[in-house]
Amino acid sequence: MHTIWMKRTLGIAALTILGAGAVWLAWPRPIAVDLAKLTRGPMEVTIDDEAKTRVRHVYTVSAPIAGKVLRISPPRHIGDQVTKDETVMAVMEPTLPSFHDARTHEELRAALAAADAAVNLAAAEMRRIEAALAFSRTELGRAEALARTEAISVKALDGAKFDVETNEAALASAKALLEVRRNERDSVAARFGEQSGAAPEPDPACCIQLRAPVTGSVLKIIQESEGAVQAGAPLIEIGDPLDLEIVADLLSTDAVRIKPGAPVMIDNWGGPPLQGRVSRVDPAGFTKVSALGIEEQRVRTTIDFTDPPAKWSALAHDYRAIVHVTIWKADDVLTVPVAALFRQGDEWAVFAVREGRAAATIIKVGQRNNRTAEVLSGLATGDRVVLHPSDRVADGVTVAERALQ
Repeated sequence: MHTIWMKRTLGIAALTILGAGAVWLAWPRPIAVDLAKLTRGPMEVTIDDEAKTRVRHVYTVSAPIAGKVLRISPPRHIGDQVTKDETVMAVMEPTLPSFHDARTHEELRAALAAADAAVNLAAAEMRRIEAALAFSRTELGRAEALARTEAISVKALDGAKFDVETNEAALASAKALLEVRRNERDSVAARFGEQSGAAPEPDPACCIQLRAPVTGSVLKIIQESEGAVQAGAPLIEIGDPLDLEIVADLLSTDAVRIKPGAPVMIDNWGGPPLQGRVSRVDPAGFTKVSALGIEEQRVRTTIDFTDPPAKWSALAHDYRAIVHVTIWKADDVLTVPVAALFRQGDEWAVFAVREGRAAATIIKVGQRNNRTAEVLSGLATGDRVVLHPSDRVADGVTVAERALQ
């Protein structure tokens, strides 16, 4: 009997242990999650975007005439210092006449022949008038000799004087006409190309020296090599590198929330963060295609540095930076990480942890940025919420904070 009783006792104990193990295995284990504790503190909302620096006043040296830009000696380089009205930025000389087609060539040949004939005609007319003037002067001499003996009348003497004066005036007119015809002939000959069979030698006296309009540094060399340019063509850009500002092309939906004077933090430029302020938001936008090929309406926003130049002297024209424009700021706000938020219907919700279980809690959110959101109601300081809740987390499930590795 004793042996049978012992066997029954051992069997019952074994069944009890197996049952307890099965219950333990079937019992739901807590889900490991990341938790965050709500605290109060300062919060600000910023608009972040890429920007670039630029010299506030850029002066472009342009070609005043169509001509040939000569290479400067010594050559100019980006960053070279220049002095107003002293440093020669470029030297230009007039260009050689261009070629013309066969039709224009024949027209100019005929015009040149007509100009030669007109010169010959004016020269012949001048010689005729010279002969007439010589004859009238001889007649005047005879008339004056006869008038002294009263052999002719005073009227005949006056007629001889009139003929001399008339011929002198005609000779002056003929000489002027001959000069006009010669100049016209030279004009046609210049267009025809008969003045010289070879290209003229450059004359330094005819060149134009373009000097720096302002004291500063060379920012960009547009026309570096010698070559022909049209009037108004940009050659070199000059500016003061210490007169620097930042320009950001922000989305129009963000720009409407920015006010002039808003504080700005500038970073990711290669140095420590800098401080600035918004000086201008343009009243007109423009269309810009993003890297993904999406058309966006952008608004140019100008930012001034508030830090002294010693802190940002390493920056120069067209350098990249990231700007953070503050549009809202508070010193004492209850915040929750954005990673804990999810939508429940039309409301924002979080999984708050209470007594080891996740509780879906509707909250009211105010201001928010990329990291945190302002909690207006639904949570209190010290509450813990689940970060990045997965589909395994539901209302009422047991959760446990994931151990850090």
